[in-house]
Amino acid sequence: MNQDYIQPNEWSIIEEGFDKEMVKSSESLFSIANGAMGQRANFEETYTGPTFQGSYIGGVYYPDKTRVGWWKNGYPEYFAKVINAPNWIGINMDIDGEAFDLNRCTEIKKFRRELNMKEGWYKRSFEATMNNGVRLAIESTRILHMDLDELGIINYQVTLLNKDADVLLKPYLDGGITNEDSNWDDKFWETLSVSEDNHQAFIRSRTMKTHFDVCTYMQSKIFVDGIERSMAYKASKGEQSIRLNYKIRLEKGQTVTLQKYAGYTVSLNHKPEALISAAKKNLSEGISLGFEKLKESQAAAWASVWEMADISIKGDVKAQQGIRFNIFQLNQTYSGKDARLNIGPKGFTGEKYGGSTYWDTEAYCIPFYMATKDQEVARNLLTYRYNHLQKAIENAKKLGFTNGAALYPMVTMNGEECHNEWEITFEEIHRNGAIAFAIYNYERYTGDASYIPEKGLEVLIGIARFWAQRATFSKQKDKYVILGVTGPNEYENNVNNNWYTNYFAKWCLEYTSAMVKRVSEEHGADFKRIKEKTSITSEETDQWLSIGGKMYFPYSEEHGVYLQQDGFLDKELIPVSELSKAQRPINQNWSWDRILRSPYIKQADTLQGFYFFENDFSVEQLEKHFDFYEPFTVHESSLSPCVHSIQAAKLGRMDQAYAFYLRTSRLDLDDYNKEVEEGCHITSMAGTWMSIVEGFAGMRVRENQLYFEPRIPKQWESYGFKINFRGSILKVRFAEAGNEFSLEAGAPVAIVVNGKTVNVK
Repeated sequence: MNQDYIQPNEWSIIEEGFDKEMVKSSESLFSIANGAMGQRANFEETYTGPTFQGSYIGGVYYPDKTRVGWWKNGYPEYFAKVINAPNWIGINMDIDGEAFDLNRCTEIKKFRRELNMKEGWYKRSFEATMNNGVRLAIESTRILHMDLDELGIINYQVTLLNKDADVLLKPYLDGGITNEDSNWDDKFWETLSVSEDNHQAFIRSRTMKTHFDVCTYMQSKIFVDGIERSMAYKASKGEQSIRLNYKIRLEKGQTVTLQKYAGYTVSLNHKPEALISAAKKNLSEGISLGFEKLKESQAAAWASVWEMADISIKGDVKAQQGIRFNIFQLNQTYSGKDARLNIGPKGFTGEKYGGSTYWDTEAYCIPFYMATKDQEVARNLLTYRYNHLQKAIENAKKLGFTNGAALYPMVTMNGEECHNEWEITFEEIHRNGAIAFAIYNYERYTGDASYIPEKGLEVLIGIARFWAQRATFSKQKDKYVILGVTGPNEYENNVNNNWYTNYFAKWCLEYTSAMVKRVSEEHGADFKRIKEKTSITSEETDQWLSIGGKMYFPYSEEHGVYLQQDGFLDKELIPVSELSKAQRPINQNWSWDRILRSPYIKQADTLQGFYFFENDFSVEQLEKHFDFYEPFTVHESSLSPCVHSIQAAKLGRMDQAYAFYLRTSRLDLDDYNKEVEEGCHITSMAGTWMSIVEGFAGMRVRENQLYFEPRIPKQWESYGFKINFRGSILKVRFAEAGNEFSLEAGAPVAIVVNGKTVNVK
């Protein structure tokens, strides 16, 4: 963990001083994106030191063939992954014939990076001395435009500090890129054409197998001391790359600026034959506006985002920086414009987890998007799963399930399961529950009762049919059991009766039965369509209720807690506090066999169930379970601290809640798990928002009303945020001196604060 690396600042992420060891970590932290494409903070120019090149396009992926030593029936044939797209940011440079490379400079001074979250730009600046004695200053500002979301802009300034020199600027595109993460070192891209025309350059590429067509494009403008120069160039074309060379003689003290307009057009949005013409249109629009106006409109777009999404904290700069970094990355990753897209655990900041969709979206992200956006954004996330229902049914069928039973994938791009670890693919079936809960949670929060009859009920029926078939009746117990599973705690595999999984199965069966009854009574036309499609009957829903009513839950009378799984008490119950720090994190220091035999919990498991279904249990029960399980929890999943922060706050343990909040909000900024160079933890960032809104502010929806039970960490003077609740924009602020509520838009809202009703007009 490095707490001195990033400078505390309320609105910016700032790094000062050049450290080669931190380059890959900075490439993750200073990443920028706009929901349609993203870019790690790689240097524009040549860099021969350790680096992790990453340019990504939303929705473009490759099915990398599964690599296992042996095969099991039902194994996915491939792992779908977001792939490194052609490089559009490149600007190489020669000074007096020597290639500029920070890794080979003799001196680097005043190195600074800034990710300005308020206005949505990334800047890098420094002074450097090259081996040939030339000393120069470089300042580069990069934007991925939120509105013109196929366009990126770089303003690259070079100033000679000690002598005159010949400067050769070489903006380029490169289609010959590879992934850091690939199973067989496959070639992911086929280059179709490389062309240039009047300062514009284009690479037409197509992904192998999936056949996504992409045009990577660029055009540059040159300025000397702020005055535009009309310059000739020399094109240099390769089979997979193109470079336009601009040569200029620069005097000491002069500044040359190259403005590069570039990006991608994709066959997801254009016909393949129209990609180059679409790219030319983007270039024309971008260049006609110019860098400064694009920077202004980018700031305006982000101002609109922050107007609704910001959480303001007074008195704690690190906490403020942490939450804004999380909110910024969430809005960079997913804008809600395109229902075909979803939220990968690393977003556009890296390749780990393949950039695919996990249950994280339903469990952690949907609450954030429901409250800070229009409800259509959250509805689009649910629609994403509805559109994949048939694939979920096919996934279940491959594993032997019938009659329309649906098992949603653990990892997916297009609805097919593409995770190839058996203990996850076959056994981490609780993901079905999170998807069903998201449907319930969406209606509970938004009040939109139309989604379930229109789309949601079909999903729920498929999921309920899966649970009904996955449960086994135990004559010995006279109960239904669920065998051979992995719960949210992935440090236990192939266990029987994971409490969280069993409880979710019971809830899904009972909730779906209730929804079938409601739709049949209130939405006749929809029910007729659904019945014809699914052949649902009252006899089947009665069977679901019977299974749910006889579900088995392991319980310890001695400890007074539900057991995480049948064999949990057979383990040597040594708390985490007695582990040597040298052994942490255990996933980087222990064998997998040792981890599986240990009592250590990667993330909230039983407590995850208490989070989802808190209304089913008393505060005393929560406290007993929290005190039993948290001491065994190593929090080596990014999804863990936020749930524990919410529950610690509910229990009034604010010091503990604050410590968990700080860990989740600064997980990447302080690199708690020593892995940020692989990318940031995007989906868990929504959990950081939940830690404040549901944890400290105690916000809940009960009986169509907002409830608040606010608490404030002693480190804070106050905190506040806005909530879009059913079209009413509620602004709240909490402080020791008192709480403030105001209505910014929409109908008046009656809320309940610490048990008392408050009418906000």
